[in-house]
Amino acid sequence: MNTTYHPQKDGQSKRTIQMLEDMLRACVIEFGSSWDRYLPLVEFSYNNSYHASIKAAPYKALYGRKCRSPKSYADRRTKLLEFEVGDMVLLKVSQWKGGVHFGNSRKLSPCYIGPFKILARVGPVAYTLELPEELKGIHITFHVSNLKKCLAEGDIIVQMEDIQLDDKLYMI
Repeated sequence: MNTTYHPQKDGQSKRTIQMLEDMLRACVIEFGSSWDRYLPLVEFSYNNSYHASIKAAPYKALYGRKCRSPKSYADRRTKLLEFEVGDMVLLKVSQWKGGVHFGNSRKLSPCYIGPFKILARVGPVAYTLELPEELKGIHITFHVSNLKKCLAEGDIIVQMEDIQLDDKLYMI
């Protein structure tokens, strides 16, 4: 008998409660005493799962669009970088402490130095570079995120003696 103090129990409410119990039980079994740290993941997966009664995910039914995870944002921005042995690359140095500076200003220091030749590929995301003697204290293997393809062909180093300037400081 239904009264004010006993709300009607329909099949939809029972099914929702049963599904949440199953999800929480699986969380406790999988993660043990730290199950409460994973409650946001349970909430996320429930809100993005398809419900036959509303013919959509609850999040989509409420907001009219699909909920995107932080991983989907990251996956959209990533691009795979692959180099071949013998390619010329530039090496990122902006994060190094005590790196190359132009005078005392950090703002004018170069972001990349090089080009350097790739000697070998070490795993799927690491490469070994041929570094000059000035950089002999640095390990020669670098992650692909610290490398940038050098698009210049041939010798790109220009000596200061080879540059001539006119009276308006234009290069001749």
